[in-house]
Amino acid sequence: MFYRRSGIRHTRYQDERQLFPLGFDRFLILTVMGILLAAPFLFDRLYVTGYLLPWLIWSSAALGLNLLMGGAGQVHLGYGAVMAMGAYGSVHLVRFGAPLELAMIAGGLISASIGIIFGAAALRVKGIYLAMATLAMQSIVDFVIAQTPAISGGALATLQAPPVRFLGISLAGERETYYFALAVCAAVTLFMLNVRRTSFGRALAAVREKDYAAEILGVSTLRYKLLAFWVSSFIGGVVGSVLAICYLRAISPDQFHLDLSIQILAMVIVGGLGSVVGPFFGAALVLFAPIVINNALGDALSTFGLSLPIDLRAHLPLMAYGALVIGFLLYEPYGLAKIYSNVRTYLLVWPFRHAQR
Repeated sequence: MFYRRSGIRHTRYQDERQLFPLGFDRFLILTVMGILLAAPFLFDRLYVTGYLLPWLIWSSAALGLNLLMGGAGQVHLGYGAVMAMGAYGSVHLVRFGAPLELAMIAGGLISASIGIIFGAAALRVKGIYLAMATLAMQSIVDFVIAQTPAISGGALATLQAPPVRFLGISLAGERETYYFALAVCAAVTLFMLNVRRTSFGRALAAVREKDYAAEILGVSTLRYKLLAFWVSSFIGGVVGSVLAICYLRAISPDQFHLDLSIQILAMVIVGGLGSVVGPFFGAALVLFAPIVINNALGDALSTFGLSLPIDLRAHLPLMAYGALVIGFLLYEPYGLAKIYSNVRTYLLVWPFRHAQR
């Protein structure tokens, strides 16, 4: 009996408003957090630095984009450019001797300041037209970064991130870097869990459903659309700083092209728009599905003694991964988070048949 509401009697409003009123939810969260905290001691360093660390960073980025797309209903195809502005801004500040704490906040503010300018297009257009406006933002930022030596050093240049310290702790080691990324991801997740319970989150939901109806009800669509772009861009800038300084350790213009924006967009859509747990599922699928499919294909070919041309062998995992994404969009458009929600709803009343719909 995993999920049960029976026996839960709320006697205070604080109990009713808690994030996880069910005991199994709290147990599941604590178990996942315990595994993540103990991961450097339980798993090989290859799995920690090669799988868990990028998963945490990309999940944080997908959470930031999900605030804008799932929370406010605004399409964004240039989130890679948002992360690029935060990454380059923070790297330059660190190279000039600024502490990492200040560089991360400044990187987020740089991304938020420029992102809100392009977000102003959301005040007059929506849907595919807003997507084109943010796509133009991606192209403009890519061009400016690549063609401005003061920012990137040149189209083919690479900027090295110097060793940094956070709150007096050196982030030169892999274990320290992992825990730093975990802390940033936890902070973003807590913000996303609580933002829906605030007047800001409810206003974003009203704008997402019908912006003109929200305006009639007294919700300023001008204010909250700009705030959604500002907050989402700030999170993207901070995550870009973490990606550049603590994971990549060096940045170049080709790391933040349109492919990155599409990848983060796929994480949000496949994971589930408007869900907090969805970006984690989506990031895991987008990052690990090609690897798993490639390994499974290699094992199958070696088992049956088959051989394929090199070009076909390289593209088959990508084709299978694309088919997997299309399958999710066709048969479960609300993403992996909806599948998790369906399982959870079923277990709420199992073994009875009157499950909630």
